[in-house]
Amino acid sequence: MVRAPEPAPAGFRLPRLLLPRPGLDLARWAVIACDQHTAEPAYWQQVEQVVGDAPSTLHLIFPEVHLEAGDRAQRVARIQATMRRYLADGLLVEHAGPVLVERTVDGRTRRGLMLELDLEHYDFSPHSTSLVRPTEGTIVARLAPRIEVRRGAELELPHVLVLIDDREGTVIEPIAAARAQLSQMYETELMMGGGHVAGCAVDAPRAAAVAAALAALGTPAAMARRYGMPPDTPPMLFAVGDGNHSLATAKSIWQQMKAEGASADHPARFALVEVENIHDAALHFAPIHRLLVGVRADVRAALAAAFGHRLVLEEVPSAEAMQALLRAAEADAAGAPGAGSAAATRPMQAFGLVEPGPRFAVVRIAEPPATLAVGTVQAFADDFIARRGASDVDYVHGDEALVRLAQQPGQAGFHLPTVGKGELLKRVLAEGPLPRKTFSMGEAHEKRYYVEARRIR
Repeated sequence: MVRAPEPAPAGFRLPRLLLPRPGLDLARWAVIACDQHTAEPAYWQQVEQVVGDAPSTLHLIFPEVHLEAGDRAQRVARIQATMRRYLADGLLVEHAGPVLVERTVDGRTRRGLMLELDLEHYDFSPHSTSLVRPTEGTIVARLAPRIEVRRGAELELPHVLVLIDDREGTVIEPIAAARAQLSQMYETELMMGGGHVAGCAVDAPRAAAVAAALAALGTPAAMARRYGMPPDTPPMLFAVGDGNHSLATAKSIWQQMKAEGASADHPARFALVEVENIHDAALHFAPIHRLLVGVRADVRAALAAAFGHRLVLEEVPSAEAMQALLRAAEADAAGAPGAGSAAATRPMQAFGLVEPGPRFAVVRIAEPPATLAVGTVQAFADDFIARRGASDVDYVHGDEALVRLAQQPGQAGFHLPTVGKGELLKRVLAEGPLPRKTFSMGEAHEKRYYVEARRIR
């Protein structure tokens, strides 16, 4: 058993978590992150049919597809009551120490490590210089319903994925290399095309080596070497890749509790996350597309009005043709001189437009107002909604899902390019968090599934 150490300036500690009791049906226990498939209620209806009344994390989370339903208070109460019941019935058993997570999907296996992050070292503000930082902007208005769920909860179930920049493979890779010597804690196929997941306990000597390697990565000198920045640059050891709003919720709750006199070692000071190396070859980034809903104005006319002579709109016959042109534009942009540098002249940006009909187009903007296409599109969408051209914007994972949803009456979609892994962390250090919902660590079906839990009371 590995005992979790006292809080330290390192920004993390070895976890004390809860795992499903042996004998539970893990294929029904594990469900995908609550913030996925928000525009696809049919997905969650299928999950409910698969799970039924079986013990499942479905009964412990609030799928955000239901946020606008009128029974929110009842759902929250039911979730919190189920947490208490699962604990009382012994469905969760305690495990101290890190867990190596292996997730295989679409022929790739990526690896992560379960740790607790110290929320005292996390700041989600736009000008954050903390050891734990967001990679994307936080929509503070989106925290309220999450806070409502967490405030009275006994447990947290993590879908937060946090990135480290470990080019030499000093933290996770030695654990993965010794996988045959580790004790397996769980293994299951994941529902709805989620692939396969397994978790192994990390023993005390290897856990100590993990802590030492992470501490070495986070020194100012190590940061200066990695990014060519002045040695007094505030270090960023952990970058929140997925689940920033969940981590911001945990931070908000902890700030309230601390103000009310909570002790410094209260479990709510920490949050359970999965840490992954951005250099893991199996980890790939995918764009998060924009879907305008309740469209009642001409999107193309609005684009012409917003960008004038800088706009070039090319009609194409199909989604495949649109995606091929966008891939070519991405390749051209990646090869441009100074690509990825904040100081470089902004090249022409390209993104796709999908509308009912179906109609497809590639949109190009010269002298764009933002450094990334997602920033240009988000600003346009926000203004379009403010002018009552549409009622709202949704965030869609997956090219096929966007094409399907954007062809429905009253909707329109923007197909966005991918942010490269190689430029992400240096860009965050230089410019701060990227625009909200810029990228996703994998497609929708690759997102984290809930298996582990942790007491927060």
